[in-house]
Amino acid sequence: MGGACSRKRDQLDNGDNLNGRVSRRFCKSGSSKWLGTSFTRASMDVIQGNRRCPSLMELCIYKIREDINKYSTLSMLPRDLSQQIFDDLVYSQCLTDSILENFRDCALQDLNFGEYPGCNDNWMDVISSQGSSLLSVDLSGSDVTDSGLFHLKHCKNLQALNLNYCDLISDHGLEQISGLSNLTTLCFRRNNVITAQGMSSLSGLVNLVKLDLERCPKIHGGLVHLNGLVKLESLNINCCSCIADADMKHLSGLSNLKSLQIAFSKVTDYGITYLKALHKLALLNMEGCPVTAACLESLSDLGALLYLNLSRCNNLTDDRIDKFSKLRSLKVLNLGFDDVSDAILTHLKDLTNLESLNLDSCRISDEGMVNLADSGLHRLKCLELSDTQVGSSGLCHLSG
Repeated sequence: MGGACSRKRDQLDNGDNLNGRVSRRFCKSGSSKWLGTSFTRASMDVIQGNRRCPSLMELCIYKIREDINKYSTLSMLPRDLSQQIFDDLVYSQCLTDSILENFRDCALQDLNFGEYPGCNDNWMDVISSQGSSLLSVDLSGSDVTDSGLFHLKHCKNLQALNLNYCDLISDHGLEQISGLSNLTTLCFRRNNVITAQGMSSLSGLVNLVKLDLERCPKIHGGLVHLNGLVKLESLNINCCSCIADADMKHLSGLSNLKSLQIAFSKVTDYGITYLKALHKLALLNMEGCPVTAACLESLSDLGALLYLNLSRCNNLTDDRIDKFSKLRSLKVLNLGFDDVSDAILTHLKDLTNLESLNLDSCRISDEGMVNLADSGLHRLKCLELSDTQVGSSGLCHLSG
């Protein structure tokens, strides 16, 4: 929860650097079961001594992959075998346009092309040929356009779709997937084109559980189309600077919401009042929001709240910080880079479930450590005091 948009002082944020294409492919929302079964050529060699001899399945996969250019189709193979061959080709970046054609009508379940070079609209026909068997597709960082998404209409059982960093997809692309009512996960991170009007296409995705729209700067007013998504449990709209208090009103009816990330938005204390009815909310990321301690009055109604990120909230000061004492269910609290002092520690003593406390760059001194030692934070496992005024004498108070 440590803030997708945050950077400590002058530290560069390389998390969205598209030049590092390979590194991000391991954290996609689509199925990644293939990572556990993929292997390199070295593991196929007959091994001497105490090392494991490859299984018959591994030898079979290796042989087919070695002769892949000799075949015109693999559709007669059992699905689990063709799936592992496909995954290995992707993992080793050996998949080409011609080889992909061999997998037409193979009834594959997971197609993870995340940031794979060359993935574009020309691949979508083979992807759609998997039909009702297809459950997960990762097209993040690809050159797929709105026209390419048209092919997915035939994959009615699709459950997870990752379109992160797909710069060529617009509102029209959202229309193409509006009929995929079995989708439970949709990721559309860092898109500068989709708008509030385009989000109307999401209203039919009634089984959606996770929606990621981080860094989508034109969706202000579009959250109204989420009203009917009553199964939604996770919503990420971090770094959407267009999001304001009025948008929070449309989330008040999402009673199953467990995770909400609104970091670096324009949401204020007033906007937080709309969240009082979200009694299942366990994680709330408000990093960089213009809120004050007054918002804690609303948050005190959230009995399930376990993780709260209030770092870099410039308006959060010692004023009214006594409200922290009401958040007794919290396990993780991040106050890094806030303008709070030792006084904050006198109001955290009742948070007996707290396991992690971040006070990075706050005005905390040795005197504050006295209050911490006298508190009831016996479950505290992680304490961040970087760039504070705490010295050796202050640390002595932690000895117990």
